[in-house]
Amino acid sequence: MRRYIIAILLCATLLWFHDAHAQYNKEYFFWVGQRCMMDNNYQEAIRTLNTLLRFDEDAYEGYFLRGIAKYNLDDLMGAEADFSTAIEKNPVYTQAYTYRAIARSRLGNYDDALKDFREAIELRPDLPGPYYSRGVTRLLNQQFEEAVEDFDMFIRQENKVADAYICRGLSYLNLKDTVRAYENFNTAIRTNRENPNGYNRRGALYMQQERNKEAEEDFNKAIACDSTYVLSFFNRAMVYSSTHRPTQALRDFTRVIELDSTNSLAYFNRAMLRAQVGDYNRALDDYNKVALYSPNNVLVYYNRANVHSYLGDLHKAVEDYTAAIRLYPDFANAYIYRGRLRELLRDTRGAKSDRETAQKKIAAYRARLNDSTYSIYADTTQKFDRLLSFDSKFSGKNFDNIAAHSDAHDQMRLLPLFKFTLMQPDSLPRTATYHLQRVEDFRHSIGNRYLTLSWKQSDLAADSLVVMDKDYVQQLRDNPPSWQLLFARGVTQSLIKQYTNSVNTYSQAIDLNPTNPFLYLNRSTTRAEMIDFISSIDNSYQQITIDSDPANRLNNNSKRTYNYDEAIADLNKAIKLFPQFAHAYYNRANLKASSGALPEAFEDYSKAIELNPSFAEAYYNRGVIQIFMKDTRKGCLDISKAGELGIGEAYEILKQYAQTDN
Repeated sequence: MRRYIIAILLCATLLWFHDAHAQYNKEYFFWVGQRCMMDNNYQEAIRTLNTLLRFDEDAYEGYFLRGIAKYNLDDLMGAEADFSTAIEKNPVYTQAYTYRAIARSRLGNYDDALKDFREAIELRPDLPGPYYSRGVTRLLNQQFEEAVEDFDMFIRQENKVADAYICRGLSYLNLKDTVRAYENFNTAIRTNRENPNGYNRRGALYMQQERNKEAEEDFNKAIACDSTYVLSFFNRAMVYSSTHRPTQALRDFTRVIELDSTNSLAYFNRAMLRAQVGDYNRALDDYNKVALYSPNNVLVYYNRANVHSYLGDLHKAVEDYTAAIRLYPDFANAYIYRGRLRELLRDTRGAKSDRETAQKKIAAYRARLNDSTYSIYADTTQKFDRLLSFDSKFSGKNFDNIAAHSDAHDQMRLLPLFKFTLMQPDSLPRTATYHLQRVEDFRHSIGNRYLTLSWKQSDLAADSLVVMDKDYVQQLRDNPPSWQLLFARGVTQSLIKQYTNSVNTYSQAIDLNPTNPFLYLNRSTTRAEMIDFISSIDNSYQQITIDSDPANRLNNNSKRTYNYDEAIADLNKAIKLFPQFAHAYYNRANLKASSGALPEAFEDYSKAIELNPSFAEAYYNRGVIQIFMKDTRKGCLDISKAGELGIGEAYEILKQYAQTDN
């Protein structure tokens, strides 16, 4: 669905963008940006359009194109902001309203999305695209009759788009009109026989009506159309299970997992099938995966407890029933089975308490049988060993918010500290430049062409660094010590991980030049790296991973923090000597964040951004800590800005927060 709308809008945009009076540079940047978009190189397109917008802040088409690029990188908030700017610059820009509506719809903001669609349609009632997109939004918002009307309007103008018939069929299906749903799915298949989605939707309807043979035929055709489409294998596995062919069902669920290694529903269903055929150990492995990807899912703990019982581990079974009860206190079945296990474990008091609690829950449930808001989990007659359909992932039926991805926090790390390091000149990151003459003068005074200010790891070979360090040793023997030579050697010592010697060498340089802020910066970074090295071999703390920068400790679940007082003191000195040095505030923010002082870190990142409005790394890290402080929207906006400024890692984080548009 989304691909079709993107194609319509982008093609239309490319036709309309140039006016006869545009300057040559403006046209050139538009052309380059468009070429990057057509090649799906969205990050390069953003960099190119940034240049255009620096030349011409009123180029509303530039904001629109950049919004499309961000949208395709799943940076929905950043895209919405760019479309809004395009509308501010040109209040009658129909495409910007349409695309902002699509972004808002994917963000779940249906009310504002529908307002934008209305504006777009009033401006250009002859365009088919907005009707289709508004129909999808109304379908998601459960306005099924209105959705049918919009798909009717679209199909009158564009009758060769299979997805439009599929969406209209889904709308009819939700209106309980299965006859028209079949008609639309059939038309979708006739319109495009290579589209697996039509077969999948019709097959799902066959399956719902227990017409399993016809459903299987449709899913086979869907797989023939696209052997990498997860839904086809998932649905066919459901048919195999319904027709008592567990071996084939297990094979298809395994294929789903090969295509999508974090698909919780596939692991969950495969676990139930494995348990049903007596393969308890591998069923337990699958349930463990679901618990990892969906830790708030009630049923995984309830069903895993049963597997633990079969394997004879009653204590772990009790723990899982307890976890299910903690997530859903009215789960009567969990009390019943936990009580039985406690009886076997000779916990008479606990068993009695569970029986009594279960009886109360059952009585309360029966008293509320007519209350549709009361959860099925209280019904002790409810079976919980049925396979769950793919739609359960989105509807929430029987499954507590099961997600196909692990918590986004697991993927977040702060970008490391800045320091003067040694790198090949052509390997420097392509983020927005921040020129400080004082920094350039310092680099030239050291006399090493590889010296640069960066957070990246040095790309010089280890043996080259050792040779360079020995050369500095010889120079210090042959000449009176200078702060420049001492600093240069401190850099090489740090890079070959002689942290103590490096700190001592920087200290000697500082004794000779106590007013140079850059000497304090590097001593601070080396002190932090030394702490990181010590912590990496501290087995009582380090159980997950050994990261190259102490800032990465932010994500560790341990409550332990490290004392960066000396490193922070060096940064305080650097800031006092050079208050305009944004990187010093950035580094201090990193160390404060690593120490658990997130509000103070936020202030320092903000100061760094104030001094350097193009400080991509500071936006990224400020966004990360805002997400940790539960201000997800502002955090994502900061990370979006970082992506706009060239930090590729930003889009991996933003994907975690993008809602599905299916």
